[in-house]
Amino acid sequence: MTLQAAHSQTEPAFSKDALVLDAPSEVARIVAFLRDRVLGVLGRRGAIVGLSGGIDSSVVAALCARAFGNTKVLGLLMPERDSSSDSLRLGRTVATQLRLTTVVEDIAPALEALGAYRRQREAIQAVVPEYGTDWKCKLVLGSGGESAGINITRLTVQDPHGETSTVRLPPEVYLQIVAATNYKQRVRKMTEYYHADRLKYAVIGTPNRLEHDQGFFVKQGDGDADVMPIAHLYKSQVYQLAEYLGIDDEIRRRPPTSDTFSLPQSQEEFYFAAPYRLTDVCMYAVNHGISADNVAEAVGLATAQVQKVFKDITSKRRATRYLHSPPLLVDAVIED
Repeated sequence: MTLQAAHSQTEPAFSKDALVLDAPSEVARIVAFLRDRVLGVLGRRGAIVGLSGGIDSSVVAALCARAFGNTKVLGLLMPERDSSSDSLRLGRTVATQLRLTTVVEDIAPALEALGAYRRQREAIQAVVPEYGTDWKCKLVLGSGGESAGINITRLTVQDPHGETSTVRLPPEVYLQIVAATNYKQRVRKMTEYYHADRLKYAVIGTPNRLEHDQGFFVKQGDGDADVMPIAHLYKSQVYQLAEYLGIDDEIRRRPPTSDTFSLPQSQEEFYFAAPYRLTDVCMYAVNHGISADNVAEAVGLATAQVQKVFKDITSKRRATRYLHSPPLLVDAVIED
């Protein structure tokens, strides 16, 4: 028997329905976990959730409301100059639905004082000298060529007349744009911890498994929290919980967005190589030793397309390992 034949006999069976959850049981499990860890282990009184109007923060808020009661969950709405008005509106929608107390913290003044907008603008002006405060921008992925299989980030800008253009970025410009933009997530997280300290609440993180695994977060920003209750769930599973929890239809229909730059930007064009449904399936397959051939057959794609997503998943895990690393110590610190 050949190695290939032996592998095909031992490979787990795969179906595109592999990620289907028993939503009621999963909600009950997460709610129990939150109560035990936040109230018992951490000794906190309730939860802080940053509400972005997206599916993840909405589901996390609903889970926390079930775990602690709506009076023990504070929803923070943290707009800034570049964020979409839909984010604030939909964040308020889910807060109203769940009957949560909210606080609006406009973080634009803090970002202005830190130089976040200025540093981003100066970096962009290195490649688009005419770029000004009345322009808009976003980062987008562009292929370096099918044969190369390399994703290269480009910058799209829009002038005050609505004309857009896209340019390739030198590495140092790309890094400065990202570094300046990351202030946003870090200021939001500082604000969450201010309210957590004030109320003796726990900060509840909102990354799902796809984001957490693939490094789609900012270290000491949205990647930081006291508890991350949906980091084990694939993005498509979060949508299943959203349906069971009755999250507002508009939020469930809204395409995932980073809401980081002044131009509208989907998560796929900014970071992921494929729509989340396909990336979820491919990540599940990678995690469970399922071949690209079997995935391709189940989802109706060419094997080469699935292999490309497999490669991107592995590459992002390797490239973002630093984001998951705790502080490095010279000697181990042992606590009783």
